[in-house]
Amino acid sequence: TNNMASKFAKVVGRPTWQQAMLRIADPKKSIPFYTEKMGMTVIDTLDFPQWSFKLFFLTTLPKGEEYKLTPGTKEAHDYMWSIEGTALELTHNYGTEKDDFKGYHPGNQEKDGFGHVAFNTDDV
Repeated sequence: TNNMASKFAKVVGRPTWQQAMLRIADPKKSIPFYTEKMGMTVIDTLDFPQWSFKLFFLTTLPKGEEYKLTPGTKEAHDYMWSIEGTALELTHNYGTEKDDFKGYHPGNQEKDGFGHVAFNTDDV
């Protein structure tokens, strides 16, 4: 409502959609799917061993662009926060790759709050 909107200050700059996040159980299985099958590039990583999780940031590079930075470096962090497109953040909580992990909710149950992530492709 207009009343609610007036309570918040305008965001300075040009706000853009920067990323969406999905939790993954096993990066050794998930990362190759997005890079080899969907043509995405891992542009950055952030590791938080003190909290037992690691973030992987992927994007679809503009046609003809080659990515030469090393994920996890300051240069990669700067690039990731300045891209014009959108990144996919894959969050891996340590231990979820083990066989006894029961899995995350499927996202399609009542009150899960997740719908889908869409890719535009020429053919499936």
